Amino acid sequence: MRISLATLGCKVNHHDSAAMAELLRKEGHEIVPFPGPADLYVVNTCTVTAKTDFQSRQLVRRIRRSGGNAPVVVTGCYAQTNPDDLAALEGVALVLGNSEKPRLNRWIADLPAKGTVIHVEDMERERDCFSPPVAGIPGRTRAFLKIQDGCDGRCSYCIVPRARGRSRSLPPDEVHRRMALLSGAGFAETVLTGIHLGCYGEDLDPRTNLLDLLRGIEEREGTGRLRLSSIEPAEVTGGLVSFWKTSSLLCHHVHIPLQSGSDAVLGRMGRPYDRAFFRNLVESLVDAVPDMAVGVDVMAGFPGETEEDFRDTAALLRELPIAYFHIFPYSKRPGTAASSFAGHIREEVKKARAAELRTLSVEKRTAFAVKFIGKPLSVLVEGKKDGETGEFRGFSGNYIPCLIRGRGDVPVGRAVTVIPEELRGGVLVGQAAAPARRAHRKTP
Repeated sequence: MRISLATLGCKVNHHDSAAMAELLRKEGHEIVPFPGPADLYVVNTCTVTAKTDFQSRQLVRRIRRSGGNAPVVVTGCYAQTNPDDLAALEGVALVLGNSEKPRLNRWIADLPAKGTVIHVEDMERERDCFSPPVAGIPGRTRAFLKIQDGCDGRCSYCIVPRARGRSRSLPPDEVHRRMALLSGAGFAETVLTGIHLGCYGEDLDPRTNLLDLLRGIEEREGTGRLRLSSIEPAEVTGGLVSFWKTSSLLCHHVHIPLQSGSDAVLGRMGRPYDRAFFRNLVESLVDAVPDMAVGVDVMAGFPGETEEDFRDTAALLRELPIAYFHIFPYSKRPGTAASSFAGHIREEVKKARAAELRTLSVEKRTAFAVKFIGKPLSVLVEGKKDGETGEFRGFSGNYIPCLIRGRGDVPVGRAVTVIPEELRGGVLVGQAAAPARRAHRKTP
């Protein structure tokens, strides 16, 4: 069959979709770009907010309008937590929980002639980390490798543990095997992804950890760039910071969820740190690695968040050496502790607070980027050129978007040294020099 996959949500979900596509290809199916036309559609959903639930339903309806009578298979986190919502949509033949992603081939081989089949297992019982070899996510220059899934945390606002199950890790030997395959395939950068990445290895026997894995990758693979996805504050250890200082592989970029700068709100969220801990963490990290790009997640309008609480959050973000932040208005998720809290914030207040934080984030991005004008950066060149200028696009090791002026010999999929000359609309612009063999502290 011609099968088209659509994905919402995080890097882990995109990795899962790429993994499912690989499995389908091995069975002889043709993967066609979304929105097709196709004989079958697979929608990998997200449920982190009410907005993503809505987007998932809208995507299914869009397929039904444009895809004729082609059946739709829905999987992912929204399918895991609220399968009946999706089964009620016209055209949905299968609703599969996250544990069924490895068995997608089996399920589509026996599609129901009519009606909808729901197959959702309790993710608490899942013990395997679904992570078949994936060369890369379609349309992306860098490769993604999921080394961990699930979460043992219990933040009061979060539905992810219910959707993804307990923390599960890919064994180190398998990680090294995948890394060797990706290096052999010519990828200049690999992103290690996970739902709770800092818990890597705690479930394995013998037990291990993320830092030991990173050391092993540097010793055994030793080439290209390595990037981490989001990691919890308490898991940015002194050992990990020391490794960042000396590693020739690990990009000087880290994304750390803050969620709130108010101790009172952090307590109600169930976050295991306070604003003083977070301040010390970020300041110590940037002091140790001055070109480090620190990104954070922050939530606006958590139940009970007062104007003073919000001001504490905005002040902390303004004062810290943060490169950017992602802002999420609080979204009430049934099945979470926070959904029953008193003091839910009006939508217009949440939107206003989120808008103020977005403005501040733009200011922080600009202030961080201009520091690197005139300084060499290692930039991974992407395949697509900028639509307006025709210049090549890419990201520096410390996650600054760049445009590369140029000659036709700019090597796509390689890291090149760029000396930025100006900041244009939040993007650094400069001329490419010789290809960079390795990431280096002076070319972040």
